[in-house]
Amino acid sequence: MMSKEARQYADVISSVLDEIITEEESVKKAAALVGDSIMRDQVIHVIGPGGHSNMGVEEMFSRAGGFACINAILDPGTNLSHGGFRSMGVERTPGYAIPVLNAYRVGKTPGEVLIIINAYGVNCMTIDCALEAKKRGVTTIAITSTSFAEKLPKDHPSRHPTGANLYQSVDVFINNHLPYGDAIVSIEGCEQSVGPTSTFCNCFAANYLVMETCKYLVSKGYTPPVFRSGNLPGGDEYNKVMFEKYSGKAILLF
Repeated sequence: MMSKEARQYADVISSVLDEIITEEESVKKAAALVGDSIMRDQVIHVIGPGGHSNMGVEEMFSRAGGFACINAILDPGTNLSHGGFRSMGVERTPGYAIPVLNAYRVGKTPGEVLIIINAYGVNCMTIDCALEAKKRGVTTIAITSTSFAEKLPKDHPSRHPTGANLYQSVDVFINNHLPYGDAIVSIEGCEQSVGPTSTFCNCFAANYLVMETCKYLVSKGYTPPVFRSGNLPGGDEYNKVMFEKYSGKAILLF
């Protein structure tokens, strides 16, 4: 029998996904921007500024059923493989985002798109990504929430010095409906809640955007550049065509 905690976790995740589905207007607006960029043969820049937000980028990168044209900005400074507290320190460092965007060639051609995935949407690197992209004429799409942004004190150490919120700093905001506190299951005898939700929120919203972008591209008579699983017959051969198309345009590919 499923435990009551597992049932609660499943129910909350399901309800959050249902809420994300209601963001159709924002997702379609973002999909048109991404789709138009793809039809210009540009790569789509994606960054998850801090810790587990990188998992949202990895979900979109080199993925069966995902776009081949993703320039995945997976900076070692915020990658958890080098340490959680180190990652947190880096994401709170003002100005760190600028050399990272430079290294991944963000803003080299007109009309580029940067997707910023960060469920909390308040740290220095996240806000700097949005502000710097604007300076470079890059269109920004945020996958984030309002829950922490609206409740967290403006002087909290995790915030950008300006106190800015990601959802208010970009061109298009897709609300991933992250529950405040992230972890949502209480265990008797355990002081802290468990059952985090942010990765589910980020990844579902990201794939929702991919699906709507594919629909947009098809409506324009353009074949979406989507990877096939390399574990399927012919998958490697199919994906090689994608690799050759975008090789040299993205820092990481495959």
